[in-house]
Amino acid sequence: MKFIRCTHDAHAGAILDIFNDAIVHSTALYDYQPRTAENMVGWFKAKEAGGFPVIGAVDDRGALLGFASYGTFRAWPAYKYSVEHSVYVHMDHRGKGLGPLLMRELIAAARAQQLHVMVGAIDLANKGSIALHQRLGFEHAGTIRQAGFKFGRWLDVDFWQLVLETPANPVDG
Repeated sequence: MKFIRCTHDAHAGAILDIFNDAIVHSTALYDYQPRTAENMVGWFKAKEAGGFPVIGAVDDRGALLGFASYGTFRAWPAYKYSVEHSVYVHMDHRGKGLGPLLMRELIAAARAQQLHVMVGAIDLANKGSIALHQRLGFEHAGTIRQAGFKFGRWLDVDFWQLVLETPANPVDG
């Protein structure tokens, strides 16, 4: 396995499959409808415009096993050093330690970009993702009760944050 930077042309289809599995079968994404290939065009353009990485783990054949990325946490300028991240692993490769490896790569990318806070919004029932974030040093930052409604029930979302030592010299504006 190796880590690569995902591109639309090479990886949009595989990322779309992973997203849609999560949408249809889990509360990892609070979407109702599967995404389309057209959605992926905009998704990749937003990542590129923001300078946000999409880090993939691929096997020896180049098949995407999982990916991690981050994007804008909130749209106001003072949040420029904070990002909201996500990590998704293909259903055939879950439980094999790939999530922590992808997250470590993503944390390294955030440090390299001189970011300061990484935020993860995790469904409270997703104990595996919560445990992963705890192992990586993330701290619980709060819970919003009944923030979402999916599969006929109210969903609570937990926020987890990792405060990085970067940037060395933050500036306003």
